Amino acid sequence: MGYVGHGSVPCPVEFVIKLNGGALVELSVMLSILSKGMLLSVEIFVLTLLFSIPLGFVVTFGRMSKNFIIRNLVKIYISIMRGTPLMLQLMVVYFGPNLIFGIKISNEYRFTAVIIGFVINYAAYFAEIYRSGIESIPVGQYEAAKVLGYNKFQTFMKIILPQVIKRILPAVTNEVITLIKDTSLAYVISIPEMFSQAKALASSQNTLVPYAIAGVFYYIFNYIVAYIMEWIENKFSYYKIS
Repeated sequence: MGYVGHGSVPCPVEFVIKLNGGALVELSVMLSILSKGMLLSVEIFVLTLLFSIPLGFVVTFGRMSKNFIIRNLVKIYISIMRGTPLMLQLMVVYFGPNLIFGIKISNEYRFTAVIIGFVINYAAYFAEIYRSGIESIPVGQYEAAKVLGYNKFQTFMKIILPQVIKRILPAVTNEVITLIKDTSLAYVISIPEMFSQAKALASSQNTLVPYAIAGVFYYIFNYIVAYIMEWIENKFSYYKIS
């Protein structure tokens, strides 16, 4: 399937042809199109969390490494990810292989590039959140665990990690909610997620209704995620922080 520019947003050719056929799109058809875009947004959201949350721990340990080289390389990576726009990072991940190494890229690589871009970006943010949580635990707890006969792994998994999770959940929740809205940036490399579909519909039909529907979808999605994160926070409420 080819891609063409539709306004400032690239869209699938078939999609543009259907919308520019002259007839107004009915609300039910509009909802159907936006629902498909929403499913793609949800897929980007889920896959990003699935890979970036564990990768964030790996990055955290690299950031806290006693090895000077590893620690500083990770610091540079985090600095780049946090200091440049996610939109730019997505473009580099998608166009980079061709422009830098001359590797031919296909349309199928678009979605993969989106996931890679989102994962390496959010892993950097999660890593800093994890690090702040780990470093906030008093040294005395490590010493007490050692006296009780715990090894380093047992100390971290049974004593430190549950407290860290409790402390970082509000910050993680903010990042997760931001991720929901950031999925709209996938349009920059022609991924027809919900915002792209809404923009194309609004442009071809000369109406703001698609934007309104997309806004409701995003709000409901955010509300559900926020509710789940609040439920998780309550589950960890027995770890009282003094």
